[in-house]
Amino acid sequence: MSQIFHPSTNTIAKVSIFGAVFILAALGYVTVQINRSSYVTGEGVVLRQPVPFSHDHHTAALGIDCRYCHTSVEESAFAGIPPTATCMNCHKLIWNDSPMLEPVRASYRTGQPIEWNRVNDLPDFVYFNHSIHVAKGVGCATCHGRVDEMPLIYQAVSLQMEWCLECHRNPEKYVRPKNQVFNMAWKAEDQATLGPQLVAEYGIPGEREMTSCSVCHR
Repeated sequence: MSQIFHPSTNTIAKVSIFGAVFILAALGYVTVQINRSSYVTGEGVVLRQPVPFSHDHHTAALGIDCRYCHTSVEESAFAGIPPTATCMNCHKLIWNDSPMLEPVRASYRTGQPIEWNRVNDLPDFVYFNHSIHVAKGVGCATCHGRVDEMPLIYQAVSLQMEWCLECHRNPEKYVRPKNQVFNMAWKAEDQATLGPQLVAEYGIPGEREMTSCSVCHR
């Protein structure tokens, strides 16, 4: 009986199978890396805003508390964007003729809100409540980074589900005393000891409850 295929076909078949597996693995790796890149997550990307507002200047330099502008952060699901009137409390007197601040003055004159580009924007299918995180001792800097050191605001973390789950599985690594929630520079001397104590004191549920799908997807 004559041989239909050349003996080298066996080698070619093996190499092809190995190559296909390698290519699929490489494609999977590239896909994961792209999904975690700033191109997809927006992490570290500075968005153009109508006015180049500097958190660094207003918080670190001037000492303005987060809650002066984000008034609802302790009692609402949303931190809130301050109305133009809040800006004008100061800028009626300070830098009141600066060309850079003309959009603020125009908004104040017309009553038309400034259209800021949202920086930390979760998908619509994710439920997030600022007030419960503040009430349980999660500091602003944990999610938003050192905003007090940002001349222009940007998203400090990926905000992907794996990032959220890391905290929900191990809240003791991140919680802090409630009176330090708005202190951007606060650091625990011994988080390994303090964290579990605060978790118990604040009544934070265990991993099973905290990682239930219904916590974030309702």
